[in-house]
Amino acid sequence: MKLLMIRHGDPNYEIDSLTEKGWREAELLAERMEKTEVQEYFVSPLGRAKDTASCTLKRTGRTAVECAWLREFDAPIYRPHRPEIKTITWDWMPGDWTKEEEFFRDDRWFEPPVMEEGKVKEKYEWVIRNLDGLLQEHGYERQGRLYRAVRPNQDTLAFFCHFGLECVLLSHLLNVSPMVLWHGLCAAPTSVTTVVTEERQKGIAYFRMLAFGDTAHLYCKGEPPAFAARFCECFGKE
Repeated sequence: MKLLMIRHGDPNYEIDSLTEKGWREAELLAERMEKTEVQEYFVSPLGRAKDTASCTLKRTGRTAVECAWLREFDAPIYRPHRPEIKTITWDWMPGDWTKEEEFFRDDRWFEPPVMEEGKVKEKYEWVIRNLDGLLQEHGYERQGRLYRAVRPNQDTLAFFCHFGLECVLLSHLLNVSPMVLWHGLCAAPTSVTTVVTEERQKGIAYFRMLAFGDTAHLYCKGEPPAFAARFCECFGKE
């Protein structure tokens, strides 16, 4: 089985849609997806993801299943450097979150008090429970850190979603702390991340990531990736 995790185009968060550039990106993505054999499409309920998906769905004559659990990961917390407001879990200063060794552990990242207060694990488990339910419908049953290949197949499922949510899905499939992924990866708008099952032992499947944040569809048309989701490379520089 192959899973394609697609981030929405360059966002206009004020209206939960896309910028002019984001629409161009979505059209170029649609050209790419038109050549990809996909058994089923799934989409976040948020406007920026649905608008991105609309270009591909129109071009391919397909529809997508809207899934509440594919919306951007919604577990706001109070961060040490912004104690006055609650905000996303992946916008901490490196000098703060790296002090907590638990954040680097896939089995303990949710233990620090700030995570418990925000009920982050509870929301994380809701997402992965839905992911595993979907994978089980398609023949792969979660068993510990692996999947049991009940009905092995080479189907492709495509998810139009969001960066933070994508990291949650990957953390579960690859058994990695989401904190490491949230702070160590960056998926540009309309980038495509590809993971596939490997069944090297009969009946046992594990997911391997073939590509993360691929934006080849933009580069080949001379469209530079949007900066959204990145921060400055040097302090004081935009």
